[in-house]
Formats: sequence, C-alpha cells, structure tokens
Amino acid sequence: MFVFEIMAIEIEYKYGIDTYVESIFVLRQQIEQRFQMHSHKKAQLLLITGGLAILQTKEKDYYIPINHFIWIPKNFFHNLKFTANNLELINIYFPDEDHYRSPFYAELGIYPVSSLLTEMLKFTKDWQGHYFKGAWEYEFMSALKHMLPHEELPSFNLQLPTTENHKVSPILEFIWNNLHEPLTLHHTSRAFALSERSLTRLFKDILGISVIQYVKMARIIKALHLLADTQLNISSISYSVGFSNNSAFSVAFKQLTNLSPSEYRLMVIK
Repeated sequence: MFVFEIMAIEIEYKYGIDTYVESIFVLRQQIEQRFQMHSHKKAQLLLITGGLAILQTKEKDYYIPINHFIWIPKNFFHNLKFTANNLELINIYFPDEDHYRSPFYAELGIYPVSSLLTEMLKFTKDWQGHYFKGAWEYEFMSALKHMLPHEELPSFNLQLPTTENHKVSPILEFIWNNLHEPLTLHHTSRAFALSERSLTRLFKDILGISVIQYVKMARIIKALHLLADTQLNISSISYSVGFSNNSAFSVAFKQLTNLSPSEYRLMVIK
C-alpha cells in the first residue's frame, strides 16, 4: 500500500468516524494504535483474531484475548495496542439510539464471541466505510448490536492498573522481567531495598491492589501470550510464568479468565 493511501486511511479513521452522526462506520485496517488517547462520539465494537490486544486507559490496561470482543461506550477515552502486526480485525462504530437503550451499552466490556456473532460478523467480511439508515447492511448491523445484551455472555475481566509513578514503575518492570522467579513479597521488596510493609503500602496507595495480586495477574497475562503464540505444552508454560505446579496454574487461570488453559488454547487454534 502506498504512503498516501495509508495516510488517507488514517485521516478517514481519525476524522471520519463521527463525520455522519447517524451512520454505522466499519473499519478493518490496523490503524487505531497509531493515535494517542482519544474517544469517539459513537460506541465501538472491536474483534481481533490472531493476537492479543490491550486497551489502555489512564488508570488501567485491559487485556483482550483471541476470540473475544470488546464493547467501548461512546465518549470513552482509550488507546489500543496490539501484540502482532497484520492482524485480522473488525471495528464497527455505532451511533447513539434514543429508542433502544440497555445498561450493556454504557459499560466497557470484554466478552467471548458466540457462534451466532461469529457467523454474523463473517457475513460482513467485505463491508467497509459508512452505512446509513435504509441500507440493508445498516439494518443487519443494527440487529447485531441489539442482539449483544441478550446473549448474556460472561465478561472477561483481566485488567492491570498502570502508573507513571517513579517509585512503582521500576518495580513493575522488574516483575514483568522476572515472572519465572518466585517473586514473593520478601523477594521483591529486597530487590528494591524496601521493607515488605513499605512495598505493600506503596502498591495499595498507588495501584489499589497488592503485590501478590499484581504478580498473579501478570503471570496469567504472560501465559495467554504463550498459549496463543507458542507450541509449549501447558506444563512448560506453567513453570515459565512462575507457578510451582500445573494445578495451581490451572486454578489461577480459570479464576481470572473463566476458562481452563486447555480450553483457552482450543479457542485460540479454532
């Protein structure tokens, strides 16, 4: 693709979504990660296949695994990062509807993709750009949107608080670089010449969670990557992210993802 074509797509993305208040806008290019924190006047449904996505806010990072979609409410400030280039994705931006409201649309949510939603999205595979009331494509995507609250899918809620605090940021980097190590409270506090009590208070005050909670979630997020992107068996992944046995890994994984490691891997390779 030529440079001017890429620029045209970026301009259409950044400024075209909200150009027509009543249109449904479809975009398939991997563009959004190029922009800083932003929001849209339209709500956004994003589905990615073939990689893990991270939705960033000022306070938290939300992890979107393969075969899940994220619903982003209108006017919600965010940024998106992807773990691979050239992913297959679809963004559908929906206008507000006074006559059809549900609490579902007002909340950020990450959900597994049902068989019905999969088939409906496959049907839209060649669609791109703006669609207006009266077009059958518009009616089809409106029906898709209206279906979402009624599927009652379990939400996926793996999120990590973020910070630019100069004391905490190096500790977080240390944790991510040493997930294969024990990373007990004692081990981590000693690495930064802090008392266990001081480190505990620092995490609670700045991040709102304990060191142990943060480490546990970081281990599972790393495991999501390894299950999707490598051929390592589950036992090897368990040990590589710091769990002492498969049972503890499986319990922690299911607590945070609603799936066992083997169920998640099967979902990934579908």
